[in-house]
Amino acid sequence: MRVLVTGAHGLLGAAIMREFAGAELHPFGHAELDVASESAVANAFAAVQPDVVINCAAYNDVDRAEQQAEAALRTNSLGVLTLARAARQAGAVFVHYSTDFVFDGEGDRPYVESDEPNPLGVYAASKLLGEWFTRECPRAYVLRVESLFGHPGEAGTRRGSLGTIVDRIRAEEEVPVFVDRTVSPTYTADVAKATRAIIDRHLFPDVYHVVNAGAASWLEIAEEAAKYLGRPLCAKHLTLASANLVAPRPRYCALSPARLAVAGIAMPSWQDALARYLSLLDR
Repeated sequence: MRVLVTGAHGLLGAAIMREFAGAELHPFGHAELDVASESAVANAFAAVQPDVVINCAAYNDVDRAEQQAEAALRTNSLGVLTLARAARQAGAVFVHYSTDFVFDGEGDRPYVESDEPNPLGVYAASKLLGEWFTRECPRAYVLRVESLFGHPGEAGTRRGSLGTIVDRIRAEEEVPVFVDRTVSPTYTADVAKATRAIIDRHLFPDVYHVVNAGAASWLEIAEEAAKYLGRPLCAKHLTLASANLVAPRPRYCALSPARLAVAGIAMPSWQDALARYLSLLDR
């Protein structure tokens, strides 16, 4: 199996590279492949002739996207369209990762795949457009993930919000955390494992929520991490209203992985995933 991975050096891309280590891997970082360039993508596909394309490339700066809409749309929307069309022409399976931000967060229970999206900002809208553009490939999976944490592939790679929280807890520094934002924190290793299972089991191409089971506020997540680490938590409570963020955030944006479980791929709880992640930090 020849696997072309875009965004291969990021947090999720690194996990995909580890999970698919037994395949013939062809990784491309942001500097190595402009996913929105038809000619660059065509050249990469001609060289690799992939059976599977896994798109981990994304513009993830939610606040900056409000001022850099063109850059966000180029990667998160146009890049997906370009890859989807190339995958269709190659007859390849196409895996694209989306986000909880496609929802407005006004609900009070974990979102399921059939819930109607309602993006609030530029980043969120660019990701929803990317979902729509995957339809150019008949063998496409849209896998929604959120609040990712995991082990980076390269020094300097962003570790996600939870990585920052853990660093502050271990240093016994003040930890700013939202008390009114509910998420499903998700371990990249579990996302990668589920991605492999989806492909290997030939699940019906569609949208799936690939997150660790359960929901929690960022304060509850920080408390769980501090408890595991045996360190005190000096939490600075934040609310969405008090944070003065540039881009709007969904308040309740936990996702339900129930559909994946029905397909035979059960996601571990976020507490289990967090414990496994923390146990590996000093190895």
